[in-house]
Amino acid sequence: MGGGDGNRAHRARRIGVRVRLFAQLFADLDETTKTGAKVAAMVRYFAAADPADAAWAVYFLRGDRPKRLIPVRRLAAWAMQESSTPPWLFEECYNSVGDLAETISLLLPESQQSAGRPLHDWMENVVLPLAGEHESNQRSAIVGAWRELGGTERFVWNKLITGGFRVGVSQSLVVRALSQASGIPEAVMAHRLSGAWEPQPGAFANLMSQETSDAVVSRPYPFFLAHALEGGPETLGDPVNWQAEWKWDGIRAQLIRRRGQTFLWSRGEESVAERFPELEEASALLPDGSVIDGEILPWRDGRPLSFAHLQRRIGRKTLGKILTEVPVVLVAYDLLENGGADIRGQPLASRRALLERLLTAVRTGGRILLSPLVEVSDWEVVRAAHGQSREMGAEGLMLKLLDSPYGVGRRRGPWWKWKVNPFTIDAVMVYAQAGHGRRASLHTDYTFAVWKDAELVPFAKAYSGLTDAEIRSLDNWIRRNTLEKFGPVRAVRAEQVFELGFEGIQLSPRHKSGLAVRFPRILRWRTDKKPEEADKLETLHALMESA
Repeated sequence: MGGGDGNRAHRARRIGVRVRLFAQLFADLDETTKTGAKVAAMVRYFAAADPADAAWAVYFLRGDRPKRLIPVRRLAAWAMQESSTPPWLFEECYNSVGDLAETISLLLPESQQSAGRPLHDWMENVVLPLAGEHESNQRSAIVGAWRELGGTERFVWNKLITGGFRVGVSQSLVVRALSQASGIPEAVMAHRLSGAWEPQPGAFANLMSQETSDAVVSRPYPFFLAHALEGGPETLGDPVNWQAEWKWDGIRAQLIRRRGQTFLWSRGEESVAERFPELEEASALLPDGSVIDGEILPWRDGRPLSFAHLQRRIGRKTLGKILTEVPVVLVAYDLLENGGADIRGQPLASRRALLERLLTAVRTGGRILLSPLVEVSDWEVVRAAHGQSREMGAEGLMLKLLDSPYGVGRRRGPWWKWKVNPFTIDAVMVYAQAGHGRRASLHTDYTFAVWKDAELVPFAKAYSGLTDAEIRSLDNWIRRNTLEKFGPVRAVRAEQVFELGFEGIQLSPRHKSGLAVRFPRILRWRTDKKPEEADKLETLHALMESA
């Protein structure tokens, strides 16, 4: 009897530990910025975790997350009832903390139980079924979890049900950790982790298998990425060793033709074939065993349209007439697989020659285009081409070593992106919001406006570009100069001017200014300028016309 009770107690403790392992992993990753420490934490987790739990951990570490299953207003109401917190105090706490999941975790009473479910059980039998449940059943499940979970486990649970769960690691670090935990080479692991991921124990077992000859018919290769060129192109040596081509502003994608089927994957590892049926149709003419790396672009009359046109297609559930209004092409950069053989290890010059031969032999109705090259007889010629980038509808140039293999992830040296200088404008901060994770107690997300007559009209949000010291200083100013509060958002005095940089600009009926900018970020805090010296809406219109 005693031995049986001891074994059952041991199993119960083991099950409890399984969910705590993931919560501890989240805490370990959130508390450090050192890549080595992050990798070590993941290696420890994968060495100890049950495969069913580890499969879900991979799902989250890749950046996948379930959609928000319950409206936040319900969660807030249930938390106030469970913690006996009046609405005014809950709002004050939320404004101070800046994160709903953390606010709820802090206000709820301490748990009197011990979590008895492993991670996969929480996800598959509690979290995911919430979407189809009646509100009363949802409340029962949520409150029951709050009473069972405590500490970091409760915080992670709240992040899951609010759809706000994020882990601060890149996929390359996840690949490195899985490689170290399994002994599988990083290149093989990166390929296995590409594409869609099903959080199942069998999928995790295949991921960690020592058999490295596996191939999934739909699986893309890991994308090879470039670093930004830091100096002039002259720093790269003899131009004869380099290939130059335009850097387009579209959706980086791999077009795969295998076993009579077509697959189209974005760089974000999302299957997008159904959104671009004309590319799927054109790819049917490619020979089996072909994988092309390229850029999906909205295209008309031999030149690209703005990215805003592509966004119109991305946001549509049904395509219809948008197919003719916004036609697309795939501009082909590279050939990664030829005749079913992985040729990534061959020099770029060889892969380019094979790509040219392939697209010359196959008629795709103008849907798959060979990326045009830029002359590189000397760097001055390249500089002149770079100066014509916006005229070409491009963001700049890509510079690639002719003898470079197609690597994995972002590597310094073989490939460089040389983007044109960003558009810049001086704008006034009008709203601020708290950040996430380690910055949840600081206001790090800002809304900026420009002048339209005597009124400031918002046109952009940005959260990057300031130093830690500047963020702390600005946070202190925001707290002293808040005019109104709208949940976590604070309206502030229109006094602080910032220089913003952005890559593109287009008309947008969704914004009060009538404009939207692409990739806005803070270049500098203009403490030398008064708010009345900020730019006007007319300046943005002029920039758009000159683009």
